[in-house]
Amino acid sequence: QLHLVESGGGKVQPGGSLRLSCAPSGFQLDFYSLGWFRQAPGKDREAVSCISTKDGSTYYGDSVKGRFTISRNTVENTVYLQMNSLKPEDTATYYCSVDLYSTAADMCLQAPPPIPGFAAWGQGTQVAVSA
Repeated sequence: QLHLVESGGGKVQPGGSLRLSCAPSGFQLDFYSLGWFRQAPGKDREAVSCISTKDGSTYYGDSVKGRFTISRNTVENTVYLQMNSLKPEDTATYYCSVDLYSTAADMCLQAPPPIPGFAAWGQGTQVAVSA
């Protein structure tokens, strides 16, 4: 029942912007963490940015610091990723995920999960940055 609905991917010129959205549903929790991950062909999945509803912490991967911003609608629990100054290296499939980590760092670093099997992942949305 727990699932995620993503939107916002597309094609953009270098230096352009996109905003990704992710709407989790099917659960009611006191706290949890949400995150964006990406994977390019031939590359490992990497953490982009995460946010915790428990302590309010955020985490950003080194390659996106200063360019991307994660935020959340506290009523709808929708999480956003505002991506500015996009580079060709940002081209990837972006995935949204939810889990029960207490901190954003644990979410993005994929620490051993509090409850194995709880995590849910979205279907992925494609971002392509090229001239």
